[in-house]
Formats: sequence, C-alpha cells, structure tokens
Amino acid sequence: MIIEEKKPRYTMHNGFRMPMGFPPEAFSSGLSYQPQPGDIFIAAYPKCGTTWVQYIVWLIIHDGEPLPPGKRLREAIPMLEGFGKEFVAALPSPRAIKTHLPYQMTPYHPEAKYIHVCRNPFDCAVSFYHHTKGFMEDYDFVNGSFDEYFECFIAGEVDWGDYFDNLLSWYEHKNAHNVLCLTYENLKNNPQEAVNQIAAFLGSEYLDKVKNEQILNKILTNSSFERMSQDPNRWATPRPDNMPFIRKGQIGDWKNYFSEHQTKRLTEKFVQRTKGTDLEKLWSNLIPCLAAEEANN
Repeated sequence: MIIEEKKPRYTMHNGFRMPMGFPPEAFSSGLSYQPQPGDIFIAAYPKCGTTWVQYIVWLIIHDGEPLPPGKRLREAIPMLEGFGKEFVAALPSPRAIKTHLPYQMTPYHPEAKYIHVCRNPFDCAVSFYHHTKGFMEDYDFVNGSFDEYFECFIAGEVDWGDYFDNLLSWYEHKNAHNVLCLTYENLKNNPQEAVNQIAAFLGSEYLDKVKNEQILNKILTNSSFERMSQDPNRWATPRPDNMPFIRKGQIGDWKNYFSEHQTKRLTEKFVQRTKGTDLEKLWSNLIPCLAAEEANN
C-alpha cells in the first residue's frame, strides 16, 4: 500500500498559494492599492520577523507606548493582501502596512518607505512549519511532520511562494534610497541598533524620539520576546496553547529538525539561487555548511 505524504492545504488564486479561508478578493484589491508619500511598508517572507518589525514601527511612531487594550496589531498595521486597499487607505497617517509580497508585486511609490527583513532559510523553514501546524483551519496540517513540510518548502510549494524568489526580489533593491534591509538575526542580537536603524530610516522626527532614553527603553521593553510572548492574541488569531504564534524566536533551532540530507539539499539550493550576490555572507557565521560552500566557490 502506498502511503501518500501529507501536505498543507492552500487556496490557489492566480497561481498564488494562500492559506485556506484567505479572501482572494482582498488579495486582488491589495495589489491595486495606490501608495501615498510617507507610507511605511514592512515587507518580509512569512516567519522572517514581520510581526516583530511591525510592532517596533508602531512603538517608534507612538513614543514606545504599547497597543492600547483590545487593539490588535493586525488591524493597526494590516496586511495589504489580507485586508485590501479600502481598509488600508482608510488608515490614519503615518500609514504602516504589512506585506509578504515580493518586491515586484508590492505597490510602489518613490516617496513611500519599505523595510525588508529577511531570515536564514533554515530557521525560516522550521518556524513556517510550526506556523502551518498551528493554524489548523487554514492548512489542515496539524498532524503533518517536518519532513513532509520540508519537501513543500524546498519546492516553493507553500503560501507566498518560494522563499528565494521573495528574498532575491527585495535584496536586489537593498541600496535603493527608500528601502531598508534588515536581518532577523541582527534584530535578535542587537535590538537597540535595529531600532536606531529603523528610526533613522523613517526620518529625523523618529530618530529624535529614540534619542530619548526613556522612549528607547520603552520600545525595547515592549518589543522584547518576553513581553510580546505574554499576550500572543495581540499578534494573530487565537491558536491552541501548545502552538503559540510567538514560539521561540531562537537562532539555530533548525539544527533540532534538519537531517544531514535536508541540510545538504537546502544548502545546495541556497548556493545555486544566490550565486552572484553576497547573500551567503549574511549567515555564513551561523550556518557552517554555508561557510564551507562559500570557501569551495
């Protein structure tokens, strides 16, 4: 008897995978949004730090004060392709917007600002796996294994498409005047530096705010893993207690999941897809196999 491997379920819309129940009309509407000067886009492939940077941006704008009781981040800084252009356009200025779209699909304005955050693909795959298991109605994958999910991830057959397509589309524009590229790992290792980078990128008004030690400390405290993990329903729809949206936030957790063969396969794909860029330098100190590949090329 042949046992068919389990895969997450998705909704297909114009060749694009989305979670089940995700509104296709909002996706189409979001793509036609007309950005305004001063809009702030937080763009990342899923599970690469989008929610974290969203909240840091919120805190910078609001002098370090947390979301008020009853307010959820997904409404304060909505996902463009999840809520549609009308919802986003109605936001007060300065308007902050989340997206998982690649660069070429993200509505563009030369006077809007785009913060892109990326994460090494190994930890991203593990975090995306747990995310997919946790949203049971969206994916029907609660009993799926990491091995099964890995095959989907490395083939790019997951929601929002191939990790490398998304990463390369943004990284190509890392030197643009209105694009700031950050890594999850630097956010984790030096959050104060990241807050200062984001504030400086947003403008002198925001940089002046974080020069205030009291405001800076409130931003760092309220955006810490410890504080954000205390109130998980602020960041996503409710999930089972054993599948929190904010799970570990660790760097290198992938080593607890990847087999030697899986490590080799994803390393080979990384090297192949990023050839001619300097992307391998972002994570070679974290992932020995990338450092070895870099030395051999």
